[in-house]
Amino acid sequence: MRSNHWSSSAQVARLVKKCLEERGIVEIDGLGVFHRSKNGGYDFAANTRPRVFLAYVAEDRPKAERLFDDLYARGLDPWLDHRKLLPGQNWPRCIERAIEVSETFVACFSKRSVRKRGQFQAELRYALDCAARLPLDEVFLIPVRFDDCRIPPEITRQFHYVDLFPEWRSGVERIAEVMLGNSRHLRWRPERTRN
Repeated sequence: MRSNHWSSSAQVARLVKKCLEERGIVEIDGLGVFHRSKNGGYDFAANTRPRVFLAYVAEDRPKAERLFDDLYARGLDPWLDHRKLLPGQNWPRCIERAIEVSETFVACFSKRSVRKRGQFQAELRYALDCAARLPLDEVFLIPVRFDDCRIPPEITRQFHYVDLFPEWRSGVERIAEVMLGNSRHLRWRPERTRN
């Protein structure tokens, strides 16, 4: 068994090295980035940015991508299915895993999302299950509104929301402030495991 482990590790190392030689950089989602150093060797920069999962409906994708870019620019590591999923991946499991390992789940509400059935609702329910296992004073789920929609009462009874309209920038700043630990109520936690 040990030889299989070492041969698998050696295969991964060869693959990373080959990709570095071809492209000069290799990012492993959630882990960090390998890149060529100036002296011809290789360096690794671990990803220490707080991870945030963005849940949205397809019709709101332009706004979700804008939020992704804005949060990334503020030092966070956002996860958006359209940008992170690879062809052939088991997307339902990848989404669950991304929610589980995120420090924060941002639910993007709009007039479209509150009426639509499907994946957004499933992700929201899964995030609520994850939040239920955390201490009551931990910030995990942050509802945001893209427009003047009515957030479901089940959410508003438990969570304060942030408006990204009419002033987008100030809403994003409030979200980033909480996620970067400027709030005394946010506690970083190790990766959650399923029970």
